[in-house]
Amino acid sequence: MTNLISVIILLKVKARQKLAIYPNRTDTQVLMEQCREFKHLIIAPIALMTLTFPRLIALFMSRCMQSSNDAWFYLIGYFISFIPPILTFIIFVLPSKFYTVEFKNTIRHYRRTIQHRLNSHYHF
Repeated sequence: MTNLISVIILLKVKARQKLAIYPNRTDTQVLMEQCREFKHLIIAPIALMTLTFPRLIALFMSRCMQSSNDAWFYLIGYFISFIPPILTFIIFVLPSKFYTVEFKNTIRHYRRTIQHRLNSHYHF
């Protein structure tokens, strides 16, 4: 929730700065431009909050259960808690052009390094 509030504040401040630079534009135009530019910052906290809802529901429903026959419910809740960290890459890296380019460059670098080591190791 804090991340989402921070993003909203960031967008408002950036929009005000742009309005000072470009006074012939409307507030709505500048705000929409900022939303498009920083969409990855908007999507990420919303997605993370959405992914935590099943865990919260499981937490509150587990208080109502009296039987140990529902152990599968706890197991599912445990695995649901791992979804946000797993999806961090998809939520934060892939929407950003800069991070995507850096990720691809890093993968290329590791591939070349591995291929070089394999070729030098097996080359007689």
